[in-house]
Formats: sequence, structure tokens, C-alpha cells
Amino acid sequence: MLENVDSSLFANDVYSGYANWTSQGWNMRFRGNVYKQPNISESKLNELADIFLIDVDTKDLPPSNASQARNLTAGIFVLQQDDEQVKFNIEPAPSQGSDGSKGGGDAVTPSGGVQNVTLPYNTTELGDFDTFVVLPNQQGLKQGNLTIDLQRLNVYAQNASLGNATSYLVPSTGLTIVSDIDDILRITKIYEPKEGLLNSFARPFVPWENMPDVYANWSRTIPGFHFHYLTTTPEQVTRNYMEFIYKTYPGGSFDTRPLNFSDVSATLKIRKFLLTKVMQTFPKRKFILIADTSNSDVMSAYPEVALEYPGQVQCIWLRNTSSTDAGDKFPYDTSKFKDLNTNSYMFFNVPDDIKGLDVINGQCVNATVKQNVTFSYQGLPFGLSKKSAAGKASVGVSTIAVTALVMAFGVLFELL
Repeated sequence: MLENVDSSLFANDVYSGYANWTSQGWNMRFRGNVYKQPNISESKLNELADIFLIDVDTKDLPPSNASQARNLTAGIFVLQQDDEQVKFNIEPAPSQGSDGSKGGGDAVTPSGGVQNVTLPYNTTELGDFDTFVVLPNQQGLKQGNLTIDLQRLNVYAQNASLGNATSYLVPSTGLTIVSDIDDILRITKIYEPKEGLLNSFARPFVPWENMPDVYANWSRTIPGFHFHYLTTTPEQVTRNYMEFIYKTYPGGSFDTRPLNFSDVSATLKIRKFLLTKVMQTFPKRKFILIADTSNSDVMSAYPEVALEYPGQVQCIWLRNTSSTDAGDKFPYDTSKFKDLNTNSYMFFNVPDDIKGLDVINGQCVNATVKQNVTFSYQGLPFGLSKKSAAGKASVGVSTIAVTALVMAFGVLFELL
């Protein structure tokens, strides 16, 4: 049995959200999870953390790495609270992200917006909440159809030991970048499962080359640039991702994999679901999609949404991980890009390949970066057929992490 569960103390993981402008005013998305934190011994946390690591025992890690693994594991083995009412305090936010007062793509602090909000629905059986609410107090907030400025509001969960985030009021028109995180903003190596899990659970997050400089430059030079970070990492392990983004990159809204493993098909298509949601929320904005080739869901979801929303997707940029990292042995399928305009997407190698592009005027391709796209499986090792490669191409740390989390929930239920 899990011991010493504080029955009165709730925690509330709240993710940085976004709001769109409607005829009723600002309509804000609230997303998060309500849970209680059991008191688990260090030895038990070591044992549970080992579930997520390959050929490594937590107790044998350097002290700082072991501590991180235990803290993250403690965040996974929590007790989700269903049918709970969720309330928030909201107030203007002075800053967020690595670039201080300009955090969030030239975002500004509004002169008003202080208010309390009660969500219209209680939490699900897994403790989740995800809903839009029209803010009752619009005073001091610029209208989204009359400004190009993003506005920041801090969101604090009431009656919770922790739970706060910064949400963004995003104008009706402008430019949004939807950015993956693993192996595009930080070094993860999801194509090497052992390394990928160590980098995700135990080691400090490390930026990928000079990508922070590229994002900071966009934040300073592109008016009203909305940064939206979308990762398919399960939400129980997303807190480290958010902290890394806030310390290293411009502030922005956040999406992650929800707590729903019951529908396998929906789980595998979660990136497209979340991407479609944000694009439908802002139908007049232009989007840049950026990720890497080691994610098979990206290789299908990005070109699919570009064809389904041809007036909205301005550019697709994909880091070719196999071109710079010998550890990436997995081929990637470019067949979905066949029907796209070749000027709308680019496979790049290093951050400098995209650093000098004229983003404001729609430049998507650096002519000096060789492409060689054959619209089939790329990077096939010698003697490996396309059919056999297809089965291997989709394996990565995200899939392994989901499997590990399913195992973790099984262990949790046994402990209970």
C-alpha cells in the first residue's frame, strides 16, 4: 500500500494555455490535471524509477541524476482526482521565458484582466480538465481583432499546493510556430532508447546547438510571433519540459499527450489531434511547423494538415537527425510530402540552416541546403527493404515512454 497520502492536499499541474478572440471576447483554454501526492520512500522510488530506464539502476546514477529520476517518478506515481471542481485566479503576467520582458514572442503585459474563473466541468476520472472559458472580465485586455500583440496572463490554481502557468491571449491574425521539443530544441536521442530515456528521466536537459539563439532572434524581430510548444510526451513527465522551455526559450503556450491510453488509435494520432485543435482555434493565423525526422507521427501529421489547411501552413521545417547523428539508424518516410509545394518545406541539418530565413515574408527554403527528397523511405541501411524499414521506423522513446507509463500504472494499482 502507498502510505501517508495527504487527503487534504491537492496538486494541480496546469499547462501554459492560449486564448482566441471571439464575438464574446477572449476565450481561454484551461488544461491540466488534479492529483494527490503519496509519500513514497526513497528506496521505493528507486525501484519504481528503474521501470523507466534500460540496463541502469537508479541507485547507481550520480546523485543529481538519481534525484531527478526520483522526483520525476514521484510525479508519475500520483493519485488522480476525479470529479473535482477546478478554480483559478488570473492576473497580468510581467514576463515568461528566456528573454525576460519580451518572453513569448514580443508579448506584452495587459493593464487588466484580474479575475476568478470556475471551470464549467469537473475533472475526468483520470483527473484531467481541458476546456475553453470566455473570460468574465475583459477590462484592460486589448481586443484580439484590433492588435497584433500577444498578452500574458498568469493563471493560479486555487486550493492546490502547486499549480500555475502563464497563458497567452493570441490575436486573430499573425504568425504561430508549432515546435516539437525532443531533438529539435534539446538533445534527447529518441532513436537510441537507452540514451533517450536517460536524457528524459535522469540527466539535465541540454539545448540542441544554438537553437536558443535562433528562437530568441525570432522573438525579438517578428512582431506578434506566437510560440506554441507541442510534445507527445505523456503529461505526467511534462513539468521538466516546461521548466526547460521557460529557462531556455521564449515563453509560449504548451500542449502534451493527455492521460488517455484506452484508445490506441487516438493515442497514436495525438499530435495531429492537438495540431488540428490549435489551427482550428486560430483559422486566420499562419503556421510554421518544426520538428525532426525521427518522429514517424510528424512525417505523416505535418504534411496531412498542410494539405487539409492549405491557407494556414506557411512552412514545414524538419531536422534530418540522421545527417548529423550517427546514432540515428532509423529511416524516415517522406512519401506524404509528395503533393506539397517544394517551396513550403525543408529538411535541414543544423540551426544555422533556418536562422537567416526571411520568415516574415514567407521564405521556407534555404537554397544552400541540399534536399534529395525521393518521396519514399530515406536513410535505408544497405540490404534493408522498404517494408522491413517501415516496421522499425516508428520506434522511439515516446513509444517506449508510453509503454513504461502503462506498466507504471499497473504497478500503482497493485500498490493500492
